[in-house]
Amino acid sequence: MAFAIPKTSYTGKIKEVVLGKGPKAITVGGETSYPFHLFEGEMPHSPRIAIEVYDAPPDDWSEAALEPYKDVLNDPVAWARKAAEAYGADMIALQLVSTDPNGLNTPSDQAMETAKKVAAAVDIPVIVNGSGNPEKDAEVLRKVAEVCDGMNLVLGPVVVENYKQVGAGAIAYKHTLAANSPIDINLAKQLNILLGNLGVPDGQIVVDPTTGGLGYGIEYTYSVMERDRMAALTQQDERLQFPIVCNLAKEVWKTKEAKMGDSELMGNAAKRGILMEAITAQLLLLAGTDVLVMRHPEAIRLVREMIADLTA
Repeated sequence: MAFAIPKTSYTGKIKEVVLGKGPKAITVGGETSYPFHLFEGEMPHSPRIAIEVYDAPPDDWSEAALEPYKDVLNDPVAWARKAAEAYGADMIALQLVSTDPNGLNTPSDQAMETAKKVAAAVDIPVIVNGSGNPEKDAEVLRKVAEVCDGMNLVLGPVVVENYKQVGAGAIAYKHTLAANSPIDINLAKQLNILLGNLGVPDGQIVVDPTTGGLGYGIEYTYSVMERDRMAALTQQDERLQFPIVCNLAKEVWKTKEAKMGDSELMGNAAKRGILMEAITAQLLLLAGTDVLVMRHPEAIRLVREMIADLTA
């Protein structure tokens, strides 16, 4: 008797969401099985990689992380173009970190202009992330939504404290929202329900579950994402059937292991940081993410090889 692989029966499907506009717009989602279980269902769209671009030169990156971008750190437009042209980014993830009220507190009008220039400079989809301060992000992302009318940016992080303001801008100017919750499946579902009640179409929502880096809570993130996909695909929970985006690079490269230099115990610093980012990305792919926000080109190369192997 021939061996038959046991197969899970899926009754749900991840919604498809289009990111960006024009010929290089990207469709994510559409899975009808657990991640890379191609023997059980379909994964019509391979996971995509967005490369980070900061709106101000970072002052806390390791030398290994700075090296690929050292010639463009003062110009987010040039940085975005390099990420797209030299490193083949599928998307750009503009991080408006300078708007943080506890940092440089860049005015929202200035951040808006930066976002507009970056989005206009590349022909691939753009994610625009605020600083993580809910009040300031509401102001900044509303203005970005208006000035980039119809460009279908991904705006985030959208949280319970500001979903009404940012959601209204997404509806009016046709953008996608990255609904962010603190590694909790129930809070993720609640925010998706709130956005739906506000009137945001399902085709304009992706989920940002929050993630930790390797060794810093990644197992908790993995577990929550796994539960999300189980509920979406086997329990027909429609408010969890959304593509997932993981903003992982900043979590990996802020760790002490990624920042410390060469040592006899820890080995080469650059190789260590690259592998930490690549392994974190790999774990998140296996948990079900559709978009990875990454930093180092070599880590991205390793992850692309893995995606190719798993989808071959």
